[in-house]
Order: sequence, then structure tokens, then C-alpha cells
Amino acid sequence: MLFKVDNLNLIYDIGKEDQTYALRNINLSLEGNRLIGIMGPSGSGKSSLLYSLAGLKIPSSGTISYKNMKFKELSVSKSTELRRKDFGFVFQRHFLIEYMSVIDNVLTPINDNSMKAKEKALGLLKKLGIEHLAGKKPHKLSGGQRQKVAIARALINDPKVIFCDEITASLDHSSAREVMKLLDEYKNNALVIVVTHDASILENADDIINIWDGAITSIKKRGMEGYNESAINL
Repeated sequence: MLFKVDNLNLIYDIGKEDQTYALRNINLSLEGNRLIGIMGPSGSGKSSLLYSLAGLKIPSSGTISYKNMKFKELSVSKSTELRRKDFGFVFQRHFLIEYMSVIDNVLTPINDNSMKAKEKALGLLKKLGIEHLAGKKPHKLSGGQRQKVAIARALINDPKVIFCDEITASLDHSSAREVMKLLDEYKNNALVIVVTHDASILENADDIINIWDGAITSIKKRGMEGYNESAINL
């Protein structure tokens, strides 16, 4: 088991009359080498769950374990090292470094400018159909092209887990399918978690977690004859 979540709650303005539950009573186990979708309407808590799993949000209560390591027991330096080595991130905003070229942006997580590293970066860009843009600066790119650069950057260090938050929102349908095809291939070696409101991009997902008002309402698991849905008692 890669991730284990027990009784997770994330509360904003805790202790106040108008406190808000971003996540409530989440219990979840996630295995590796799978493509998992998290779906729900805006404000449902799907991104909060993603960021909590990534260690970027601190739960109000409950525990999250990764490879049997509890996040709350890790030092700051250990948490930072874990995210750098094991995790890859693609956010809805691209967060590219404007003064660096596309290929240099892709290489930033590994801090390696060797020929071997550049060849690997170019290979990722080629799979995404933008290798011809390797020398361009981000301001010369469209929103969809910038997002593809961010995806290549997330994959460059061969992460064990890649977290994707609405990554196809700025892509046309054809580009979105290209990106999801690459992520589907990537799940052979890692856990891929995709937050989205677009069910069409999750046609190859192994599991789909549905979330509403901060709580998981159902989990669909792919079987031999399609998805089997398990309702969650709330």
C-alpha cells in the first residue's frame, strides 16, 4: 500500500462559528502503478484531498501515511526531500520560470544540465508534441503548450507519484487525450492521481473517487467487465 489515510479532516477557521470542512472523515488506501481520478464539483474538496496527499496541506486531524511513513512524524527536511525525490506536481497554473527556456524549465527539478538529461527532457517534450519549442521562453507559448512543459517537468525525475490538478483545463480535446495517454503509460511505474471535473479524460482510469462537500461518496474500481462502484456510508 502506497498511501493510507485515516480519519482525515481539513477544517478552515477551526474553532470559529463559521468554520468550514474542506475534507471530512476521509479513509482511503491507494496502491501504486494505477491511474486514479478524483472527481467532484467546484468546492467539493477534490484539490484539498490532492494537496493533503502531497503533503502540501496539513490536516486538522487524522493521519496520512506514505510507504508506512506518517507525514506528521517527518521533519521539514525529510518532507522536502520526499517531495523532491518521490513526487511530481502539475498544477492548474503552470508556474514556469519566465526567463528560462522550455528545456531548462523541464530540467529544474533534477538540477542537471548534462547531455543525457537534455536528451531525456527532449524525449518527454517529443511525446507531448512540443520538442520544437525546447529553446523558446514561456511567454512565447500558448496556455496549452505551457501546461505540456509543466507536465514534462513533473515527469523528468521519474517520480513514484505524480499529482495532477485540473491539468487539461487549458488544453483542447486532442491535446488533453495526448496528455492522458502519456500519463496512462506512466502508471506502469508509478501512481498517477488526476483531479478533474471532466469525466471524459478518465476513460482509462483504474479507480475514480467521487467527492462531495468534503466527503468521499463513492469509489469506482475497474474490473474485467467495466467499473464496479462502492458507495461510502456517510
